[in-house]
Amino acid sequence: MSLSLILAFLWVLAATLTAFLPMRHQYRPGLALLIAAPLLIVYLGVENGWWLAPAATAGFLSMFRNPLIYLFKRATGRAQPFRRDEAGE
Repeated sequence: MSLSLILAFLWVLAATLTAFLPMRHQYRPGLALLIAAPLLIVYLGVENGWWLAPAATAGFLSMFRNPLIYLFKRATGRAQPFRRDEAGE
């Protein structure tokens, strides 16, 4: 098994463990995983063939769809401001 596949496996485990954390503790590890993913996907493609990169990208987008949608809306100026009274607190 190649190093890139082992790192991808560890990334998936880290993302899964991060999802089990309470929301207030998910930000830092989630951001690190979000930044590391494109680098890891490119490394997977280079080391194992480019056919694996689209599959890894689909998995990444599936796991991080809500944060990525929010970041896209925020970058385009369409994000709604978060209000505490709507969160049920």
